[in-house]
Amino acid sequence: MDHKIRIKLKSYDHNLVDKSAEKIVKTVKATGAVVSGPIPLPTHKRIFTVNRSTFVNKKSREQFQLSSFQRLIDIYSSSSKTVDALMKLELPSGVDVSIKV
Repeated sequence: MDHKIRIKLKSYDHNLVDKSAEKIVKTVKATGAVVSGPIPLPTHKRIFTVNRSTFVNKKSREQFQLSSFQRLIDIYSSSSKTVDALMKLELPSGVDVSIKV
């Protein structure tokens, strides 16, 4: 098949992303394909500032941060066994997986 498969993982929990990436790399290497990664992509941080009180204490504010972690995995010289192994793989529910061939 000799296609390049690019897998991008996203999650709000870095432990889930790392464990999922490790699981994908382990199953792909077992099928004999060449793996590049997991490559950590920059963390996106969204910071929200909210007033603590609705009417008084206007200067009193509270900040919240939402971080999303990403990993990139490239698979070279894949075969039909590799694709079947990836389809059967069970990943945690907090991880968003996008696959490009």
